[in-house]
Amino acid sequence: MEAENKPVLVDKTTNGIAIITLNRPHALNALTPDMLVKLAFTFTRLDEDPTVKVIILTGAGRAFSAGVDLTAASDVFKGDFEIEATDTLVQMQKCRKPIIGAINGYCITAGFEIALACDVLVASTATKFIDTHAKFGIFPSWGLSQRLQRTVGPYRAREVSLTATPVEAHTAERWGLVNRVVAPSELMRTAITIAEAILKNNEGLVVKYKTVINDGFKLPLGEALKLEQKRGHEYYANMKPEDFAAMQEFIAGRSSNQSTPKSKL
Repeated sequence: MEAENKPVLVDKTTNGIAIITLNRPHALNALTPDMLVKLAFTFTRLDEDPTVKVIILTGAGRAFSAGVDLTAASDVFKGDFEIEATDTLVQMQKCRKPIIGAINGYCITAGFEIALACDVLVASTATKFIDTHAKFGIFPSWGLSQRLQRTVGPYRAREVSLTATPVEAHTAERWGLVNRVVAPSELMRTAITIAEAILKNNEGLVVKYKTVINDGFKLPLGEALKLEQKRGHEYYANMKPEDFAAMQEFIAGRSSNQSTPKSKL
């Protein structure tokens, strides 16, 4: 009964995966101001938790999220979340850990924006992405107008946003909006499998790799290539002889029965 009263649930596994569940299934996980604040603080806390390496975000019931709860819409749309610490999207962007979105059903407007802030997206066959900003006269302010076109291209983004019609899961996969589509019964297992594959790799490099991909994506290609080169030089300049030795040992296969070397964040 206690879990039923919590709008945001967090479960941590023993191997470094944290699963965040939006937990208002009776309301299709519509987002209230209190829920958004809790979600922002949850990402901040998990980012600072050294036992957490990968985060999975999903929704309870038949929706990922139906967007902002319209009974509290004015509190959200008028800027109550201009403080970074309580801004879910800002805290997701700042999170160093990979975020896997397990999209299990309706993913509408604000829910769509939160999904686009994830690093990897897995969708169930029941998923429908819908942008209703134009339908209800709500101006986008959480990134949907910019992130979607950078993901699927401006022509498809204009169709999605200006018509407010659903994008089915397999269309989303074909457009490159999601990494893969699976049966609802396989959704969490698939997300966990992806998380476990990430966990097998060098923890410090995973964090740095995510950051350089995301930071470089904001720049023109020439500047992004320079950014990668600069950070690569910094990375190798800070490596110690034992780090190089561990890398060489791993590449040579002599550590096949050992864990991948873990560097600090």
